[in-house]
Amino acid sequence: MNVTSFTIDHDRLLRGIYVSRIDHVGGEALTTFDVRIKKPNTEPPIEISAIHTLEHLLAVYLRSEESGIADKIIYVGPMGCRTGMYIIVKGNMSSKDFLPYVTAAFEYVKDFEGKVPAATSKECGNYKDHNLTFAKYEANKYLSEVLLCIKDENLNYPG
Repeated sequence: MNVTSFTIDHDRLLRGIYVSRIDHVGGEALTTFDVRIKKPNTEPPIEISAIHTLEHLLAVYLRSEESGIADKIIYVGPMGCRTGMYIIVKGNMSSKDFLPYVTAAFEYVKDFEGKVPAATSKECGNYKDHNLTFAKYEANKYLSEVLLCIKDENLNYPG
């Protein structure tokens, strides 16, 4: 099986930030991060409209100059299982290197006020399906329970 994420023991996987894979494209390294917000098969997955809003807010923040990493962000999107997000960045980065950027992004979501960016019919294929309240709740929960007290076991896939 060559799908890296399917080779990870999800029964032992904790919430955290993991390097899912590093690919090389045209001489450039691309690091795919598994930003695991929920413990697989233990916690309920993130509600669909909340993960959709997380996707919009995380993408907007990480691609902004304020993030300090805008020029490296390639992709931000939800996992089909709704337990986290995949974020792809240019360069070879470790989970520990990426931690401050993810923490700042989730702080942004937690504190966000106003209309969800790019949530109109012209900008989004399912613009009515957003939930800012739940997205902020999930961001705050992940911050307080994982990111702000992170341990090595939350930065390295289980063996």
